[in-house]
Amino acid sequence: MTKYNFKNQSLFNNNGAIFMGAQRSIDQCKVSLLGVPYDGTCCFRPGARFGPSAVREDSYGIETYCPQLNLDLEDIKFADLGSLDVPIGDTKLIIDNVKNATDILLKNNLKPLIIGGEHSITSGVIKSIIKNYPDLIMIQLDAHADLRNEWLGNKYSHACTMKRCLEILPSKKIFQIGIRSGTKLEFIEMRNTKRLIPHNSGENAKYLEEALNNFKENPIYLTCDLDWFDPSIMPGTGTPEPGGYFWRDFAAIIEVLKSRKLIGADVVELSPRLDNSGISSILAAKVIRSLIMLLDN
Repeated sequence: MTKYNFKNQSLFNNNGAIFMGAQRSIDQCKVSLLGVPYDGTCCFRPGARFGPSAVREDSYGIETYCPQLNLDLEDIKFADLGSLDVPIGDTKLIIDNVKNATDILLKNNLKPLIIGGEHSITSGVIKSIIKNYPDLIMIQLDAHADLRNEWLGNKYSHACTMKRCLEILPSKKIFQIGIRSGTKLEFIEMRNTKRLIPHNSGENAKYLEEALNNFKENPIYLTCDLDWFDPSIMPGTGTPEPGGYFWRDFAAIIEVLKSRKLIGADVVELSPRLDNSGISSILAAKVIRSLIMLLDN
């Protein structure tokens, strides 16, 4: 198979930092990181456009070895292709660019791991992936439902991203975990469709395990909005929501996904300049480390 020549692709900009342990070449890689530094629809505290660069720079503050998965990034070949050059303004155009970029990754047999940027970008990834995986299931870790039809006049807002995904997802299967903020109508919709999956902090992710029992062969895409975590450990996000989760809870989700077919993921809504300690960026980098390891299997 002819490999895509990323060096001559104007969509990608690989200037700046690279994620710990990554390579720029896609040779022998199953997984590729790609940043999307966009936060044009942020409606409270902007700054997610600085997320991809902060994650890369601060990834060097964690170890390459993950004791939970007993894997080491030093033993994995994965690519970091830099970030998209993001035009200012038109959200739909940016989402289309994300879709086109994901097409390129998939054509080169790379599993996409997208670093945001804001959550609106997810629908672009899904639009690409469903062509190869029409039976795709999504898992959403998030504080917010993101099921509005439009927000502030923009139907492509980060507050609408799961609504847009549902419109194009053939399976219509999205499991939403940890949602604790939204409109009354959003919660009615999630409960009526049985998409809202509970999780008790500090416990195993038994409810997710049960929800996935009938979908053991389906490919899974994980979208992780970092405001899923409690603001006490993730203050660097645009719309923090009290009552969130902790690392042991994310580890419980990872434990379930170890035996599943994860084919792509995104990690979004890190606003590093809202957290002078840098802890938020470190946490985001550790999330990404776990996902690289799962996707490499």
